[in-house]
Amino acid sequence: MTGHTLPLPLLLSVSDVTRLIRDSLEAQFRDIWIEGEITNLRAPSSGHLYFTLKDEQSQLRGVLFRSGALRLRFALQEGLTIVARGRISVYEPRGEYQLIVDSLEPKGVGAFQLAFEQLKERLAREGLFDDARKRPLPPFPRTVGVVTSRTGAAVRDIVAVLRRRCPVANILIAPVPVQGEGAAERIADAITTLSGMPQVEVMIVGRGGGASEDLWAFNEEVVVRAIVQSKVPVVSAVGHEIDVTLADFAADYRAPTPSAAAEAVVPVLDEIVERLGETSNRLDRIVRTLLEMQRHRFERSVGVMREMRFRVQAHAQRLDELRDGLTRTLTERLTLLHRGMVERQHALLAQGPHRRIQTALVVIPQLYKRLEQETRRGLMSRRQAVASYMMALDALSPLAILSRGYSVIQAIPSGRIVRLASEVAVGDVVQARLAEGRLLCRVNEVLPPSMP
Repeated sequence: MTGHTLPLPLLLSVSDVTRLIRDSLEAQFRDIWIEGEITNLRAPSSGHLYFTLKDEQSQLRGVLFRSGALRLRFALQEGLTIVARGRISVYEPRGEYQLIVDSLEPKGVGAFQLAFEQLKERLAREGLFDDARKRPLPPFPRTVGVVTSRTGAAVRDIVAVLRRRCPVANILIAPVPVQGEGAAERIADAITTLSGMPQVEVMIVGRGGGASEDLWAFNEEVVVRAIVQSKVPVVSAVGHEIDVTLADFAADYRAPTPSAAAEAVVPVLDEIVERLGETSNRLDRIVRTLLEMQRHRFERSVGVMREMRFRVQAHAQRLDELRDGLTRTLTERLTLLHRGMVERQHALLAQGPHRRIQTALVVIPQLYKRLEQETRRGLMSRRQAVASYMMALDALSPLAILSRGYSVIQAIPSGRIVRLASEVAVGDVVQARLAEGRLLCRVNEVLPPSMP
């Protein structure tokens, strides 16, 4: 032991002894590594961290001052086993020895990995990684934002893939450092800036591969929150497929590489043009088929109209035949009556004496006049009957019915005549045939027979 040798008669104060012990301990234990479990952890407002290291048999007080605490990438927790490097000293006001820690690491896991797991768990509890808040990528973005290093291979790969797949897409690059001090803040600012540009529709955030420490900027909380708060969908493309960062959990879509991210955000323009051509051809065939169906329906409708015209013409011809037959019958009857009258006149002249002839001559004009009146009356009666027959025939004619404002309703496409409102449904298309022309109508409402 390399301590001070004091003469026995010298009288020492408590402070002197404490100081001597401190100097002795600091000289012997100035750089040591100690393993132990953290208990009694305190973090006052000064920023220093106070704790106790213990094992199964002993315990040792320790302190990590504010400057060292700020450099920690993970949070100290009760029960965490650590390996600490520092020196043994004495806290003189209480006369207690303690470990003044310069640096420490978690036992069995790296500081970066522990910090990753701790931050991941905390942000997951806030819902920042929930699938429900993630948005789909736009199918045809006109402008793609890119947050990455200006000089890395990632930006060259992304631009090359975007230009090859969709040359018409615009690319806005926000160059940032992707590792080192202040990189996370620069990345978060670039995400916020691109998100606020109205022309940007989707964003790629990432870098090429590297060690876990090199990728750490994409595990920082400020980057994760910037991705979550982005106004447009974000695609993460950090490192290689085996690399996982918190940015991947927060992004709307995680790509295994920067090139894969570019493939995910834009379609292949040539394939779109080809699909559009196929769609156009398919629509052309559909339109042609519909036009052909309409042409067949029109031809069937013309056939129905032609059949109706033939029926009307047949009825008109029959009406002319009836009119001619009635005229011939009346003429024949008048001829017979006149012939009978002449025969009777001759018989009277041949039978009677002059007086009877005179009397007969007086009666004959009266009889003739009466006969003429009866004939006219009979002729008038038959003319009225003929007119009644003609009106009845006209009333039975489909053309006469149509000319009075009525229409013939036919179902589409069957062409059957609709006689009852219940034969059609709301939304059916029917054809109304008028005296001149036709109408295509859609049924908006079917009223019961009792309604006006």
